[in-house]
Amino acid sequence: MHYVVHKPRIGLFIDTQNLYHSARDLADRTVNFETLLNMARQDRELVHAIAYTVEKDGESTSRPFIYKLSALGYKVRRMTLSLHHVTDGGKPIWEGNWDMGMVADMVRMMDHLDIIVLGSGDGDFTDIVELLQERGKRVEVIAFREHTAQKLIDAADKFTHLPDVDEALMPARVPKPAPV
Repeated sequence: MHYVVHKPRIGLFIDTQNLYHSARDLADRTVNFETLLNMARQDRELVHAIAYTVEKDGESTSRPFIYKLSALGYKVRRMTLSLHHVTDGGKPIWEGNWDMGMVADMVRMMDHLDIIVLGSGDGDFTDIVELLQERGKRVEVIAFREHTAQKLIDAADKFTHLPDVDEALMPARVPKPAPV
């Protein structure tokens, strides 16, 4: 009798804003999304890799980033920020949040996955982590410990502190060449 052993099927769901701001705030670094992709799929079958991004209407500065994510193999889901309100001091407050879209994608795809890898430290994801586990899924979280809700760390089957992953972080800015 022969048994076919399949590699665990994974889905990678990356909250790019959450990881970007954490890397910048904590270490003045940027996340190497290629390393995240390779780490998630080691000895496993990658079924979905989705990166969720937000951008201001008419702003083209994120296009090279979005192109790079696509070239690496991520499906990029984009959202345009909308003006939520303006403070009394005249400061615009923008709104753009992928949490519900990410949760909907996880639920939509869970029957085709064994492992869900979440790239975010947002504690709002704790309920979906627990629901996925109730459905027999393993949930791994990759984020920055300092910016990750303790309840999310506690709920995850595995938590990976991003700076502990080799080559997961890169300098945020390219140094200017020295004058000749």
